[in-house]
Amino acid sequence: MDRTLLYRTIWRWHFYAGLFVMPMVMVLALTGAAYLFKPQVDAWEERAWRGLAVTGTVSADQQVKAAIAAFPGSSFSSYRLPEAEHDAALVHLALPGKAMRDVFVSPDGRVLGTLDPEWRIMQVAHDIHGQLMLGKRGSWLVELAASWAIVMILTGLYLWWPAGRGLAGVVWPRLGGGRKVMWRDLHAVTGFWVSGLALVLLVTGLPWADVWGSAFKAVRTELGWVKGKQDWTIGGAPADGDEHAEHQHGAMAMATSPMPMGTHRMPDGTLMAMSGVSLSEIVAEAKGRHLPFPVIVTPPGTAPGSGGRAMSQWSVRSDTQNRPLRVSYTFDPMTGRETSHEDFADKHVIDRVVGYGVAWHEGQLFGLVNQLIGVVTALMLVTLSVTGFILWRRRKPSDRLGAPAPTAMPPRMGGVVLIVLALAALLPMLAISMAAMVLIEFTLLRRLPRIARWLGLPATNGPKVRPSPHYR
Repeated sequence: MDRTLLYRTIWRWHFYAGLFVMPMVMVLALTGAAYLFKPQVDAWEERAWRGLAVTGTVSADQQVKAAIAAFPGSSFSSYRLPEAEHDAALVHLALPGKAMRDVFVSPDGRVLGTLDPEWRIMQVAHDIHGQLMLGKRGSWLVELAASWAIVMILTGLYLWWPAGRGLAGVVWPRLGGGRKVMWRDLHAVTGFWVSGLALVLLVTGLPWADVWGSAFKAVRTELGWVKGKQDWTIGGAPADGDEHAEHQHGAMAMATSPMPMGTHRMPDGTLMAMSGVSLSEIVAEAKGRHLPFPVIVTPPGTAPGSGGRAMSQWSVRSDTQNRPLRVSYTFDPMTGRETSHEDFADKHVIDRVVGYGVAWHEGQLFGLVNQLIGVVTALMLVTLSVTGFILWRRRKPSDRLGAPAPTAMPPRMGGVVLIVLALAALLPMLAISMAAMVLIEFTLLRRLPRIARWLGLPATNGPKVRPSPHYR
């Protein structure tokens, strides 16, 4: 009897977790599967500006001047080196106001086309996947769904546990046992096979989440686990708090008007002539380093969100999604001498662990195989969502939600309670939502007989709820 009560209690948690999570799982799986192929999609989006037939070349400084001339009043933010010799360079400009623009300039100095970085295909997929296009509030919803998805997977594994049964219906589905058995097995077996991969994706995505990521950053700072700049965002914004830098690709906007080459803007806004190195010289140095694409050159200037502090160094960095391959340099603007160098090995061990997780999450840790594993994971999550919906609709009574009825608390719940407390401690959004659900259920929902009956809750001074059919 104890096991039956515990089973039905966990089944109830699994039902409500799945009901909330499944629509979000569909969105996150599909957008995540698309984002796995960001390098390929970006290359396709820029296909018209690659492999150009050109006879001559101009300097990087002249390419930037051509881009600024095409957008009067704009300012130079960063320069992305071409991936191949005959590809266009990407000049990232800050337009008057807060808008940014990616301008593609051919090797011979012609402006070929532009893209709005906020509406590039993969940027839209990224914003839906991480924030549902709702900003910070969307990040909270995604984090909440991810937290409950972990509950859904853990409770689903308990429900799947063989308990002495054979392998049919456990490791592979029984497709010839009728529709009821087929849909049940497709759901349970798919959940078993995807559980490990899905948990890895959920856990590696938490450092990006607003609440979890902010708490993680605070803990790292308090314990002294910070070394260098954090290179992943929190809630869609960079860790330094500048909400616009993500769309600026980390660029440092120099001014609201064009800055003549060969000058340096001082913190007070005045221009000082200087005989230091030019963008072309830094670009040549960057080419000689053979860094993984994309390679971004950022000029000295004032960084957004820095409170007006002057950034006195040229910056060259690889922004490859394979985080362990990232490397960055800074150079003195007067002499061109290298002043700093940071690669993955220089980061704190915690940052390296997160970096490996982020690269895996984005499908870039070990190339095409990583991407294909991500696609298979996404397809299984979609299958899990579809079969879960079908199972619910097949057994849902016409007048009720179809949730398993609550049972008396099983006497042996110590282990489950410890697991729940551990999850609540590690997942703040889960803890907040669980507390809110309990409060709303006992103070409001159980006092409304019709709503309580539809939700499968015992109403205060109301009729008892009939239990739904057993899961197995």
